[in-house]
Amino acid sequence: MLEMKVPSPGESITEVEIAQWLVETGDWVEKDQAIAEVDSDKATLELPAEASGIITLQAEEGDAVEVGQVVCLIDTDAAKPEGAGGDSSAKEEKQEAAPKKEKKAAPASESKTYATGTPSPAAKKILDEKGIDVGSVKGTGRDGRITKDDAVKATPSMGTPGQGSRGSERKKLSMLRRKVAERLVSAKNETAMLTTFNEVDMSPIFALRKEYKETFKAKHGVSLGFMSFFTLAVVRALELYPDVNSMIDGDYKITYDFKDISIAVSGPKGLMVPVIRNAENLTFRGVEAEVKRLAIRARDGEITVDEMTGGTFTISNGGVFGSMLSTPIINPPQSGILGMHNIVERPVAIDGKVEIRPIMYVALSYDHRIIDGRESVGFLVAVKEALENPTELLMNGDVKKALEL
Repeated sequence: MLEMKVPSPGESITEVEIAQWLVETGDWVEKDQAIAEVDSDKATLELPAEASGIITLQAEEGDAVEVGQVVCLIDTDAAKPEGAGGDSSAKEEKQEAAPKKEKKAAPASESKTYATGTPSPAAKKILDEKGIDVGSVKGTGRDGRITKDDAVKATPSMGTPGQGSRGSERKKLSMLRRKVAERLVSAKNETAMLTTFNEVDMSPIFALRKEYKETFKAKHGVSLGFMSFFTLAVVRALELYPDVNSMIDGDYKITYDFKDISIAVSGPKGLMVPVIRNAENLTFRGVEAEVKRLAIRARDGEITVDEMTGGTFTISNGGVFGSMLSTPIINPPQSGILGMHNIVERPVAIDGKVEIRPIMYVALSYDHRIIDGRESVGFLVAVKEALENPTELLMNGDVKKALEL
């Protein structure tokens, strides 16, 4: 009998939660088959079977279990059972053998008289459409009958439930979601968070992508998206304003000479924030390839704790969901986060004339304890300048060389 214990999903993690069992007691499992999903405070991971055999569960869904604790037993000496057949035919035979219930003939329709408070057919239809209870309407017709006019004039009383579903569900938050909630509240309560805004004319990037995106994808196998422009613009701005690439540790400020950029992506278990390591060393192709790799791993639930640990600055793209403007929350212990938003054609003044340009609003939330207004505003302006003049500021005037074409 093999005792399966909870493996350590990463450094500093001592406890996980059984999010969902993918098998039941008595099931045959194959070695390396995913038998459960477990939540840590950083990620949701699959738990693979360590051997083949008959499984016996030792923990319930929702249980918090320590790393190293036994969560199931696998009988490795058990013989693999053959698949049982014929169930469906047996059910069909039982159904055929069951006596059929005879339907009683409906009684002949009787003539109706409308008693006090009874609505006419037309009135009943109107009341049903309004979701109004018949008993709450006073009829003015003969013998108190509710007329069509009564129904038209009737209004629902305040607080009266409608006819739609009023069900509810109570479900425990996953450990990952609880940790995210805890970190967000901590960021709001323990930092002096402010947000500064600006707008970016995306025309130059649109023009570059239109001209080179097909050639770029054909050569490198990845699309030329917006994330590479924003990531490299952030790297440049962090070089100019290193305080934004710093963190507070008690009474000390830690400033990093590398740029590990966290990118917020949506996964099946919620928001994931994988990290692009040493983004300052990456080209456009390198950034796009890494963004694609991390996004796929997050989408498929394969992202690891190590891939989401660290990061010196975060980029969040709410624009993919249609957000026009928002104030992103800092990802502790980082001191800054850049929010991207949707791109909308807007009228803007260009050399004294009104033109329609694709405009994106950008937002920088920062910890005012360590970043002053000059640095925060200067950083966002530097990002704007690079995005509006990418050929000179991000590509050194040589587009094809920068794109490795």
